Amino acid sequence: MILLGLTGSIGMGKSTTTTMFADHGAVVWNADDAVHALYATGGAAVGPIAEAFPGVVVDGAIDRQRLAEALGNDESAFRRLETIVHPLVAAGRMADLEAARAAKVRLAVLDIPLLFETGGDRAVDAVVVVTADADTQRRRVLARPGMTPERFEAILARQLPDAEKRRRADFIVDTSGGLEAARTEVAKIVGTVLSPGWSSPRRPLSPAAKHPH
Repeated sequence: MILLGLTGSIGMGKSTTTTMFADHGAVVWNADDAVHALYATGGAAVGPIAEAFPGVVVDGAIDRQRLAEALGNDESAFRRLETIVHPLVAAGRMADLEAARAAKVRLAVLDIPLLFETGGDRAVDAVVVVTADADTQRRRVLARPGMTPERFEAILARQLPDAEKRRRADFIVDTSGGLEAARTEVAKIVGTVLSPGWSSPRRPLSPAAKHPH
C-alpha cells in the first residue's frame, strides 16, 4: 500500500483535494476528524483534557471555544494538550492503516495539517502539499464563520510557511486555478505513485518499504 501524506496551510483546499483522491479509490484518513472524535462525548481525550484544563467539558464533550480560551497563547499549554492528543491520534491512525492494508487497499492518503511540524512526513512514501496564492487563501479563510484577521494570523503563526511546505513537497496541487486544474494534478499524482516502476523518494523510511505488497 502506498501512503501519501497530504498537507497545506489553512484555506488552501485540503478537504476538496482529499475528496479528489477518494474519487480515485484512495482511503483517506483525516487528522481533524480523528481529533473531533476524541473530543466528542465518550472520546478517549475527554477525561485527560478535562483533568489538564478544568472547565472545558460541556455535556460530556470538549467545548472547543472553552479549550481555546484555556490555551490562550500559552505555548506550554499547547504542548501539554499535544502530549495528550497526539498519542491517541497516532494509535487510531495505525489501527485504521492496518485495516486498510488487510483490505488490500492500494493507496491511502493521510490528511494532516501539521504533517511537517509533527514529523509525520518521515512516515509516508511521499508528501503532497496543497497550495494557493496568498490572496485566495486569505479570502477563503476570512469567509469562514467566526474567523477574524487576528485569529487567521495566529493560526498561520503556528504553521510552517507555505513556501517552505512547497519546498519540502514531493508533489504539489495548486487550487488557485480552480477545481478542474486541481483534479488534473491529483489524477497525475495517483497515476504516478501507482505505476509499477514508481519508487518512494523517501525510502527506506517509508511504510511501503517496511510493508511491501
